[in-house]
Amino acid sequence: MELSSEDLLRLNVLLANDIEAIRIDEQSMTVYGLSRGNEARIPLSPNCRPPQYLRRVREMLSSHVLGSPGGYPVFLQRWTRMGQAREAQLDKLLLLGEPEAVIAVAGAAGLSDELARRTWWAMPTADIARSLLGKETVVKGTMGRELAAYLVEHLPFENEPLTVIATVRLILQPGLIDAETRERIFRLGTHRNVYHIGFLDAAPDDLPLPLPARDDYASYRDRLATLAGNNRLAAFLGKLLDAPGQTFLAVSEAQLQHPVDKYTVATLMDIIGNYFRPAQSAEAAGEIDVALKSSETLMASARDELKTLLESVPELREEIGAMLTLAHAGERLVTPIIAVTTASGTLLRRKLEPVMNPVLQQYAVLRKTAHAPSGGRSPRRV
Repeated sequence: MELSSEDLLRLNVLLANDIEAIRIDEQSMTVYGLSRGNEARIPLSPNCRPPQYLRRVREMLSSHVLGSPGGYPVFLQRWTRMGQAREAQLDKLLLLGEPEAVIAVAGAAGLSDELARRTWWAMPTADIARSLLGKETVVKGTMGRELAAYLVEHLPFENEPLTVIATVRLILQPGLIDAETRERIFRLGTHRNVYHIGFLDAAPDDLPLPLPARDDYASYRDRLATLAGNNRLAAFLGKLLDAPGQTFLAVSEAQLQHPVDKYTVATLMDIIGNYFRPAQSAEAAGEIDVALKSSETLMASARDELKTLLESVPELREEIGAMLTLAHAGERLVTPIIAVTTASGTLLRRKLEPVMNPVLQQYAVLRKTAHAPSGGRSPRRV
């Protein structure tokens, strides 16, 4: 059975025009077409069961666009045989009326700002917005701010923690949201910790509501600044004691104290490890005890930059050791625990204590605070 004659005529007329994208609303059985910013609408008149009729509509579109009724799956197989998709082919996928094809375009490396506009029209969903904002050309193009505004509006309705972290990271890219919106989202993180993890990932040295430098930073600032030009450890230690580092430590410490689930803990540990990477002087350890011993060994036989730093600011020996230890942070430190548990919240925090307590002790050294022992009073949330 073919399409109804009326639908066949209307679809052919639609395709005869300079169509940029096609979207099918399966609930209302309507085909929409985008052409030069204008939207055409074709209500379908099915002559069989709707799912079967929609399949025939897509076969007709595929035959016209690709020369085969197989649609996106067949086209994908051709791409696989040829290697990878070329930008010149992406626009064809937006004419098939198939969600999977739109998702493929949104994820394509060669996506242009113009194709991003068509893709967003074809499927304006949060997943598509995130995929599009993963492309630098889109972020810097005309669609970036519109996509970010959509994600900001829908952020309160996202329930998956890793999705929230990814969303916050994407909308914090330069030029997408204003300072007021940025600070408002950060303040909401006092109720949803995962917001702050997104900030730690996207802007670790430019967090809203910054804290001041450590009280005694002025005593070491000049000595560290003198070394900083040729000593990466001195430069990084200076940043840790200054406002950016103290703010990062305070916000990330609050997240360590209040884990959401094992996936966010793994993400947070990687973020901390990335932040402390400038202090990495040895191969990253897979256990916290090994990380502590590695730092002790490095300090005992210090050479080059580390030796110079220790000689210049001997009063900060403990802080330097904490810095070297935290350079081993990463998912691998908590993997043995999170791999065998489904716990979350307070129960997860208890299971993670063998790793988190030593980590938080290093934080206490760098922030010059007293770390609460297991079962003690936790630092306030930031």
